[in-house]
Amino acid sequence: MMGCAIGYWQGDITKLVDDIAALKPAMFIGVPRVFDRIYDRITGQIKSGSGLKKALFNWAYNRKLDFMKSGQSFATAAPFCDRLVFSKISARFGGKLKAVVSGGAPLSPHVEEFLRVTMCAPVVQGYGLTETCAVSFISVNDEFKQLGTVGTPTPLSEMRLESVPELNYDALDPEEPKGEILIRGASNFVGYYKAQDKTDEVLEKDGWFHTGDIGCLTKSGGMQIIDRKKNIFKLGQGEYVAVEKLEATYKKAAPVVDQVWVYGNSFKNSLVAVVVPGEGLKSWAKDQGIEGSSDLTALCGNPKAKAYMLEVLTRIGKEDRLKGFELIKNVHLEPTPFSIEEDLLTPTFKFKRPQLQRKYQKELDALYAETN
Repeated sequence: MMGCAIGYWQGDITKLVDDIAALKPAMFIGVPRVFDRIYDRITGQIKSGSGLKKALFNWAYNRKLDFMKSGQSFATAAPFCDRLVFSKISARFGGKLKAVVSGGAPLSPHVEEFLRVTMCAPVVQGYGLTETCAVSFISVNDEFKQLGTVGTPTPLSEMRLESVPELNYDALDPEEPKGEILIRGASNFVGYYKAQDKTDEVLEKDGWFHTGDIGCLTKSGGMQIIDRKKNIFKLGQGEYVAVEKLEATYKKAAPVVDQVWVYGNSFKNSLVAVVVPGEGLKSWAKDQGIEGSSDLTALCGNPKAKAYMLEVLTRIGKEDRLKGFELIKNVHLEPTPFSIEEDLLTPTFKFKRPQLQRKYQKELDALYAETN
C-alpha cells in the first residue's frame, strides 16, 4: 500500500552485512544477535586498520558520544564527524537508513551505544510479545539516558511490576523497582485458543498479562529487561541462578565468543557452558603459533584453546562482579553455531534450552566429570 519493498537475506548470518548493502533498507529491524554480528564485523575492521584510521575513528566516536550524552540529537551532535567517518559505515548499510530498531531480546548497552553513534540514524529498542500484539514499549529517540532500556509503554499499554521474592526482585524498591513485567491494555490478547488452563496461568481476571520477563524501572523512566522468570534454576547449594543475565555477561567476551549457552541444575554445585567460538579465538591461536589455527573444528578440540576460553570467561565474569557460583567452571567448545534448522534456536535467535540439553547431554556429563 505504501509502495515499500521487502528484501530477503541469503540465509548466512556471516554475509548479512553484504545483504543489507545490496538491499539498501530504509528501516532495519533486527534481533540482538544480528546487531552483535554487525558490531563485531565493524570493530574488527577498525582494529585491523592503520593506526591513523583507528585514532581518527576513536576521536570522532568520543566527540560525537560526548555531545549525544549532553542531550544533542544524533543528527546535530557531530555532523562533521558524520561526513568524515560515520557516513562510510552508513554507506555499508545502503546509505538510506531512517530507523534502526532492536527487539526480541535485550541489546547489550555497548552495542546499542556503538550503533547510536555510527549508524547516522535513530536507534531504539522495543519490547512486546505476540500476546500483546507486538510493541508494548519503545525507547525515546535521542534520549540518551534511556540507553540499555526498552523505553516507556506505548499509548495503548499499562504496565506494573510484580515482586519476585525468591530472586530478591522488589517492585516497591524506592531506588530501582524490579520485578516481573505485567501489561494490560486494548492490544492484549483474550486467551490461548482452546487452552483455558494456559490462559489462566498468565492472564488475570482484571486483564493483567504476566510476561514472564523481569524488568527494572530506571531513573530515566525506561524499562530495562534484566532477566527471564522461567530461565531461573537453583544449584545444589541452594543458590538461584538467572541464566540469561549470565549469558549476557559472557557474550561481552566477543569476538572470542560468538554464542554461549550456560547450564546448571539443582543436582550440581557449579555451572558449565557450551561455547561457539568467534573469530577472536582464531586470531589468538595464530598469535600463539598453534598449528591449525584457521581450522575452527581442530581448534575446538585443542586443550590450550579450551583453557584460554575458560580464562577469558572467568575474567569477564569477575569484571562484571559475578558471584563465585555464577562463574563458569568448565566449557565445551562447539565449532558449529546453534541454528534454527537444528531446532536449537527460536526464529528470534533465543535458545531452546531443552533441545540444547538433549543434544549436548553427553558433553555436559563429561564436563561435570572433569570438574569433580
